[in-house]
Amino acid sequence: MTSSTTSHLLPSGQDLDSAIAEGAHAYELDRKHVFHSWSAQAQIKPMTIIAADGQYVWDGDGNKLLDFSGQLVFTNIGHQHPKVVAAIADQAAKLCTIAPQHVNAARSEAARLIAERTPGDLNRVFFTNGGADAIEHAIRMARLHTGRYKVLSRYRSYHGGTDTAINLTGDPRRYPNDYASSGVVHFNGPFLYRSSFYSENEQQETERALEYLERLIKHEGPSSFAAIVLESVPGTAGIMVPPPGYMAGVREICNKYGIVFIADEVMAGFGRTGEWFAIQNFDVVPDLITFAKGVTSGYVPLGGVAINDAIYSTFADRAYPGGLTYSGHPLACAAAVATINVMEDEGMVANAKRIGEDVLGPGLRELAAKHPSVGETRGLGVFQAIELVANPQTREPLAPYGGSSPAMNAVIAACKSGGLLPFANFNRIHAVPACNITDAEVAEGLGILDAALTVADGHVV
Repeated sequence: MTSSTTSHLLPSGQDLDSAIAEGAHAYELDRKHVFHSWSAQAQIKPMTIIAADGQYVWDGDGNKLLDFSGQLVFTNIGHQHPKVVAAIADQAAKLCTIAPQHVNAARSEAARLIAERTPGDLNRVFFTNGGADAIEHAIRMARLHTGRYKVLSRYRSYHGGTDTAINLTGDPRRYPNDYASSGVVHFNGPFLYRSSFYSENEQQETERALEYLERLIKHEGPSSFAAIVLESVPGTAGIMVPPPGYMAGVREICNKYGIVFIADEVMAGFGRTGEWFAIQNFDVVPDLITFAKGVTSGYVPLGGVAINDAIYSTFADRAYPGGLTYSGHPLACAAAVATINVMEDEGMVANAKRIGEDVLGPGLRELAAKHPSVGETRGLGVFQAIELVANPQTREPLAPYGGSSPAMNAVIAACKSGGLLPFANFNRIHAVPACNITDAEVAEGLGILDAALTVADGHVV
């Protein structure tokens, strides 16, 4: 591990030794009582975090790590931003909670700020507790609006852990939960590096992927589809930026067959790609947008669905059959208001765009040219992926699809020992720091990645 913090005090002012002792006790209780997500419970050794500040976290041994993970890609403004922390405290002193049938000022202002940033006429917001239930409600809205049931979703996607959301998901986490009864039809989306369409360039990939999608819709019955759900830029599945023209082509197909276009912005939204919403990179307006994560930088859980005029009109004089006890919770909405305002005031969205174009993206491409283990780097803004391979010619991944490998484990360990907390999935390392990261902090992270990739190079054949 990297050396402990030079000060004996953490940024919060807490004594480091006492924080380490508290962390050890927390770990003991965790292993006795906490059931972890997506894990074989007896086989995990979770990292303890005792503090966080800005772009850094401190582990249970007091080691300071540069956070290139965004946790689960949600700390878009970094950790412990003082203005957002203060806004949560102020709201708690004023109005901690109130039932969703009542107006509260924080919810109204959060909805206004979000609607100002959505494209087109997506001017109404239904608040949820997180991204998965945002997807659940977006699908319900689309089905009721169209009177149809089936939904399209691509392979290599993730949409959440609840029933409909996990069945929409196109990665191996779906398999144990999929009984082929959810009305979901999966399809292959564009991904030139591992093309399903034998494409040689982006234009071919766009044309062939769209031709395949429309043929699939025709074969399945166009009048049976309520919606298509797409991550504007797929996140956990690999940060595969859609090639030029693809999203516009999907919009045209949806228009042609009366299919609701749902853009899943849970991970890619709120500045991460250098736009408020990733779909804005492609000049396309969906019918519904789902969001969560970055809307509050994860400080308080919040999600939602942004709704266009046509779908809103369906429920103008017809009750929408859905709701949540904590919809528009005042503490969560106050966090959203403060997060959006500090992102605006401090130019974080523009910074994410500049960092991606001028610092992080070029830096990753330099690493790719240097290390034979890097098959490809790709992304937008502070939403970037490093595809690791065991063989650059065959593109054999360094870990199998749906799993890990000793080689990947060694690379992740090298990142952590060098002082970097990465986001890793299968054979990839994702570079997904906060939108307000500095050039110097990116350079620090790239230096640690450089050393870790030397470990990966040792597994190349």
